Amino acid sequence: MKVLVAVKRVIDYNVKVRVKPDNTGVDLANVKMAMNPFCEIAVEEAVRLKEKGVASEIVVVSIGPKACQEQIRTALALGADRGIHVETDEEVQSLEAAKLLKSVVEKEEPKLVILGKQSIDSDNNQTGQMLAALTGMGQGTFASEVVVEGDKVNVTREVDGGLMTVALNLPAVVTTDLRLNEPRYASLPNIMKAKKKPLDSMTPADLGVELAPRLSTLKVEAPASRQAGVKVADVAELVDKLKNEAKVI
Repeated sequence: MKVLVAVKRVIDYNVKVRVKPDNTGVDLANVKMAMNPFCEIAVEEAVRLKEKGVASEIVVVSIGPKACQEQIRTALALGADRGIHVETDEEVQSLEAAKLLKSVVEKEEPKLVILGKQSIDSDNNQTGQMLAALTGMGQGTFASEVVVEGDKVNVTREVDGGLMTVALNLPAVVTTDLRLNEPRYASLPNIMKAKKKPLDSMTPADLGVELAPRLSTLKVEAPASRQAGVKVADVAELVDKLKNEAKVI
């Protein structure tokens, strides 16, 4: 069974994000970039399926500038077999990403497509659902457990009332949540081996997709700084501040 995993290049989650002085976006100059954490979980799940003998090949795809190949190589070092880079320097929004992935799916014909449920830069949580709709595949979102049985995949997903398990016919689209697994670290030998693994590059035009953003960013602002806390001497003073200053009671 072939598994396709989509990964995204984002600002490292340990980095404090800075807004550009003109408020047009986030400052990416000299900022450490990394694989989206939810995408790391997706790669780990695909590798575990291969270790169980369920998956026979793992293909990793990423959309973005040439620097995205760094994240593809990371996925290859973690256990993926080959990579696909859809190279573009333009902004790629959720629907466009889904259309590009649809073209890759039609070309590769995987039985299972795994994506992170969202990226930590835009937080849209849309691409997986849009891809499922465009391809006509079943979808299991926010997965906390994935079990492949024959021509079906059982996805346990977290919902407000607890856990829900859905049975999907393959091929299917699955988006990963935080509790699905704990991603591994790439060893130095595997990092060296990843440099020799195949990585194909193509453009959106090669896939027959025209990038035409439907949303525009008007302004980006940093969140307001939080005020320092204060200590109170007793309960009476706490109640007084909650009532007269915070006005929450």
